[in-house]
Amino acid sequence: MKSNVGGIDKVARIVVGVVLLGCAFAGIGAPWTYVGIVPLATGLLGWCPLYPVLGCSTCKKDE
Repeated sequence: MKSNVGGIDKVARIVVGVVLLGCAFAGIGAPWTYVGIVPLATGLLGWCPLYPVLGCSTCKKDE
């Protein structure tokens, strides 16, 4: 797995994931807030399985 999530994208995914999971565990919002595990995991791992399918990456390219 080559890293394809970088920079602000990684931070945003982690923040969104933590907020959604916090809402889920606090009982705020619908049960779909447990989906927060997905952006949290992709942010922590630095790899998104959808990016290769779409042919994109937010990591800086080495020259």
